[in-house]
Amino acid sequence: MEKNLSAQLQEEKKLHSYDCESGNPALYVGTYGKYNDGSIEGMWVDMTTFSDEEEFFDFCRLLHHDEKDPEFMFQDYENMPYELYNECLCSDEIEEIIAFANESDEHREVMEAYISNYGWHKQTWKDVEQQYHGKWDTEEDFADHIFDELYSYEMSDFARRYFDMDAFARDLFTGEYIFVDGHVFSEY
Repeated sequence: MEKNLSAQLQEEKKLHSYDCESGNPALYVGTYGKYNDGSIEGMWVDMTTFSDEEEFFDFCRLLHHDEKDPEFMFQDYENMPYELYNECLCSDEIEEIIAFANESDEHREVMEAYISNYGWHKQTWKDVEQQYHGKWDTEEDFADHIFDELYSYEMSDFARRYFDMDAFARDLFTGEYIFVDGHVFSEY
């Protein structure tokens, strides 16, 4: 029985092991029992390898099968917004991390920028996408894009030379839009 458990654990460890080069969201999973006994024994777990919280907690129980009723301690995190992390995550929070982890790299980058500004409110990519207006080098580049989309047909090239794009960008980002790490979001 113990031999089968050990073999299963080794297979599961291979499947869920975190490779720091991957850039995937990960949690370091230990237990409070081990920590209180002076050990940080645990494992970095790649959160992209799970489809739901039940699968994740099944693996955590297997990982710490040497404890009768392990109380999991999430001692560290990688490649996810701080707002998603805490030391004692519950099922709903693990579901949110798994959902975040299973987004594309591009979507995760945008969501991290969004969350760093607006906080975490159980957003999905569809929620964030409604307020997302792309990635731009500068606020002025975005303002230039908006100007072209909305107003350029009304103004001749001659008159456009006198338009103050910096002031227009300042006005846009004073209330209607926000610029976070190159990503532009509308405030509403």
